[in-house]
Amino acid sequence: MDSFYALVLTAGILVAFVLLVLIATYHNSFKAEIPPDVDQPAKLLLYHCIYELMEILVKNLENFGIFEECILIRLITDGLPACRDSRLFIKDLHFDGVPVRIYLPRIPSASKRRGVIFFHGGCGMFGSIRSHERICRCIARKSDSVVVSVGYSLSPEHKYPAQILDCLTATVHFLKTAETHGVDPDRIIVCGDSAGGTFAAAVCQELVNRRDIPKIHAQVLIYPFLQALNFNLPSHQKNAFIPFLSQERLVYFILKYLKSDCSVIGAVLAGSHVPESINLKYKKWINPDLIPEIFKLDYKPPVPASFLPQVHKETKVVFGTRFSPLLAENAVICHLPDTCIITCEHDVLRDDGLLYKKRLEDNNVKVTWYHVDEGFHCVLAFFGYGIFSFPSSSKILNHAVNFIKGC
Repeated sequence: MDSFYALVLTAGILVAFVLLVLIATYHNSFKAEIPPDVDQPAKLLLYHCIYELMEILVKNLENFGIFEECILIRLITDGLPACRDSRLFIKDLHFDGVPVRIYLPRIPSASKRRGVIFFHGGCGMFGSIRSHERICRCIARKSDSVVVSVGYSLSPEHKYPAQILDCLTATVHFLKTAETHGVDPDRIIVCGDSAGGTFAAAVCQELVNRRDIPKIHAQVLIYPFLQALNFNLPSHQKNAFIPFLSQERLVYFILKYLKSDCSVIGAVLAGSHVPESINLKYKKWINPDLIPEIFKLDYKPPVPASFLPQVHKETKVVFGTRFSPLLAENAVICHLPDTCIITCEHDVLRDDGLLYKKRLEDNNVKVTWYHVDEGFHCVLAFFGYGIFSFPSSSKILNHAVNFIKGC
């Protein structure tokens, strides 16, 4: 027994030593800006340090071919399994080959319910039906809706645009078969957070001219990513070092998602991937001048960067509207359904939402906008974990549910 305790003690000392060495070696990775007005700053800092430590460990293991970074992030984002919910029927199906999970309230309804099709976030590389289980259950219960959570294919195993194509396939199938699930096909809403918001926006755009299926009734975009032309908008500068999505990490994940060369991060951040012709074409829609002054405190316009053709070649797919829905023409935007956009103050993607809001309103699309002053990117992922969650997680979901209930 004494030898066992000695072994455990030795192992503990070795682990502590390795952790201390890693912290000392990669101490810059633990640096982050935690604004005093962000939701529960001490908790956010703790989570940031835990995440960074795990990422450092995995990157070292990845260098030896033992473990892949995306596998760790998938394990983290999947979270803990949710307990059984007696208020919902929950079943797993496939919509034309795409895995989905359906959440149906057990209480009988006198009429057909509204439907919500949900696309989870995760940069197209992680996240899952399980990671957003608590969120989808809450939407189904509180809005009395049938919720379909889509388990789209992930990169790098499935190359872009497999993710948006899966979301499109599942949506079309649901629109065609809604009544078999007790859903009114004219009351279907698409919803997504982060990259899921990208997919929701892109799906709505792709379906505006379809005449063979019912129209999408509304869309809910929760801190969506909507453009990859300008990474120096006021929100990118203000929140450049905020957990869990910094300015640099945003571009890193984009390049990883597209299986592109990550050595061009600096050039993409500077804007060297965008030809002058494209900058001029889209300046009317992607421009710091379009951001309300209240969101531009201390903003400094960047020095224009030189165009680098080789960087453009690595990233040219980002100029398509499936990847950057903000670039869609007015002829498409004007036909989009009523929209709810939820933005967070401490989020690099805040201004994507603000710019899309303006584009929609300029095209006479009704927009309901909620701004969470203390929120940060990924905060919704903590919903449903009690004391380990953040108040702004519930606030965001309540905004989304209230909008859905009004549709």
